[in-house]
Amino acid sequence: MHIHILGICGTFMAGIAILAREQGHQVTGSDQNVYPPMSDLLVSNGIDIYQGYDTAQFDTKPDQVVIGNAMSRGNPAVEYVLSNNLNYVCGPQWLSENILQGRWVAALSGTHGKTTTTAMLTWILEYAGKQPGFLIGGVPGNFDESARLGSGEFFVVEADEYDSAFFDKRSKFVHYRPRTLVINNLEYDHADIFPDLAAIQTQFHHLVRTVPENGLILTPPAVESIEQVLEQGCWTKRSTAEALDKRNSGNDADWQAKPTVADGSRFEVWHLGKKAAEVSWDQCGVHNLNNGLMAIASAHHMGVGIEQAAEALGEFKGVKRRMELLDTIANTYVYDDFAHHPTAIQTTLEGLRARVGGEQIIAVIEPRSNTMKRDVHQKSLKNAFSAADEVVWHRVPAMEWDVQDLINGNSTPMQGSESIDRIIQILASQVKKSDGQPHHIVIMSNGGFDGIHKKLIKTLKEAT
Repeated sequence: MHIHILGICGTFMAGIAILAREQGHQVTGSDQNVYPPMSDLLVSNGIDIYQGYDTAQFDTKPDQVVIGNAMSRGNPAVEYVLSNNLNYVCGPQWLSENILQGRWVAALSGTHGKTTTTAMLTWILEYAGKQPGFLIGGVPGNFDESARLGSGEFFVVEADEYDSAFFDKRSKFVHYRPRTLVINNLEYDHADIFPDLAAIQTQFHHLVRTVPENGLILTPPAVESIEQVLEQGCWTKRSTAEALDKRNSGNDADWQAKPTVADGSRFEVWHLGKKAAEVSWDQCGVHNLNNGLMAIASAHHMGVGIEQAAEALGEFKGVKRRMELLDTIANTYVYDDFAHHPTAIQTTLEGLRARVGGEQIIAVIEPRSNTMKRDVHQKSLKNAFSAADEVVWHRVPAMEWDVQDLINGNSTPMQGSESIDRIIQILASQVKKSDGQPHHIVIMSNGGFDGIHKKLIKTLKEAT
């Protein structure tokens, strides 16, 4: 079968393409922005890519068109598909019908930590010899690809609440029908498609309705937004998991992660009140303890021993763009991080602070997401940077709020610029003034940030 994918260079749709190719289909696709590394990955898998949405791409007469959720009415390729009555589906539906049927599906959902937790669980199952299939919305360090069929019973999927397509406004995860479901957390996000938190909770309720009676739903304990979802109806056994810190030292979760060092790079795993294992790994921060604990608990439901799961996490190599250390120049460390929501920004910076102590931390923020551009999270952002010594904002176009309002009067020193070059000058100047003292520069964006990462590293190297 010849499958043609519109919007193929997005992480999810590229995963669909790789899975379809692995099944033996002829796969082609198109996207407006075709560039490495995603284009190289697809081409290396024998997938031809068209630049743009010219209708000439349909001259090959595909048997089926898979349409990504970035596509909308008015797009020439979309209009051609509709006008010519071509066979089309959305990506999540294709995944459900062609890959997930008959598999034990583990779905990792929540506002934050989906990609990392999915990568952790996948690696635990791989380490345990389960040969899982997977589709991860990022590039996991323990694998050469973000998606594969796998030969085992299990399939692990990052369960995104974003909508499926212009013709299917249900969340992607409603298609997946998991037996093991993780809801890491639940906050308001995706302001471009959800009017409020209640709208997101409705989609999670629909997801909960698909989990079988003999499945398992894993959540943190006593999170109001999640409890409200489950109160609408839950027909599945539930288990709770949470890392202990100064804010919740007395909780009674079924699964607990108890850090034995300040940064969380070593912790104990407790299950039903008994110590079950210890983890020593390269990750840090309470958010990663929660991610790791959810992965261990999920793997336990899927038949992996707790000690073996803990051993696997000791060899977990992280995910690209999740506090990924890009380079070290003298005593300056440059990181790339995907955080673009106040909670994710705060927990990421707190984790780094616990690891580096009193060393200087500079957060560089591009408010690129639709939600960050809107006047939604400004109150939360005021307290999101307390672990940083300084914050530099990129003033992006089409903002509905003024970054200067946040800068003024904030207890953490902040400044902003519309120019990438100016931001690099600010950062280089701060490093130069430090007289060799350690600096940790964390670049936070869910996009490419105009290539600031490589430009900054080049500038810092030229200055040494």
